[in-house]
Amino acid sequence: MMVIGIAGGSGSGKTTVVDGLLRRLNKESVVIIPQDSYYKDCCDLSDEQKRNNNFDHPDAIDWNLLCDQLSALKSGRAIEQPVYSYISCTRSKTETVHVEPADVIIIEGILVFTCKRLREQMDIKIFVDADDDDRLMRVMERDTTERGKDVHWVIERYTRTVKPMYLQFIEPSKRYADIIIPQGGHNTVAIGIIAATLEKALAKKRQ
Repeated sequence: MMVIGIAGGSGSGKTTVVDGLLRRLNKESVVIIPQDSYYKDCCDLSDEQKRNNNFDHPDAIDWNLLCDQLSALKSGRAIEQPVYSYISCTRSKTETVHVEPADVIIIEGILVFTCKRLREQMDIKIFVDADDDDRLMRVMERDTTERGKDVHWVIERYTRTVKPMYLQFIEPSKRYADIIIPQGGHNTVAIGIIAATLEKALAKKRQ
C-alpha cells in the first residue's frame, strides 16, 4: 500500500492531477480521501457565523478523524468517510461513504501538509503549484457553479481568507513536498511521470 499526499492552493488543479493519475492507474487499486470531507461540523453556527468562518485555516479540519481513518485503511480496515455539505456547512448525521483499503490511497486537500501526524503517514508528497490569477479564476468558477455562491461572496472570501491563508499556511507547506508540479493540472508530462513511477512501485510491491 502507498499513501500519496497531494496539496496546493485552492484552484491550483489538485483535482485535475488526481483525475489524471486515475486515468493512468487501475481505478480499482486507488481510493481518494478528500480533506474537504473532514471539515468540522458547523451546524451550531448562525448563517452569519458560517459566512465568516475561516475554512482555509488548519483549525477548520478534524485532523484526528482524518488521521485515525487513514491509519485504519493502512491497517486493512474499511472506514465510513464523513459527508460534508458546502451549502449548509454541516456534516451529514445519517450519510457516510464506505471506503475499503486499496493499493494506493490519495489524500488530497489544500492543508494536508500542515498536519505533521498526517504527513508522517504519507509515502509521497506532491504539491500542485499554479499562478495566483489562474487559481482565482478556477475558484470563482467552481464556487459559483458547484457550491451555489455568488461572485461577490467569492471575491470577498478570497481577499479575506483564501489568499492570506495560502500565504501563511499552504505555500510554506511546499517545503515538505517530494515533488512540485508547476502549471497545476495542465502539466500532463509531470502527471504521466508520477503515474509511471507509481505503477512501477506497485508492480515491485506485488512481486
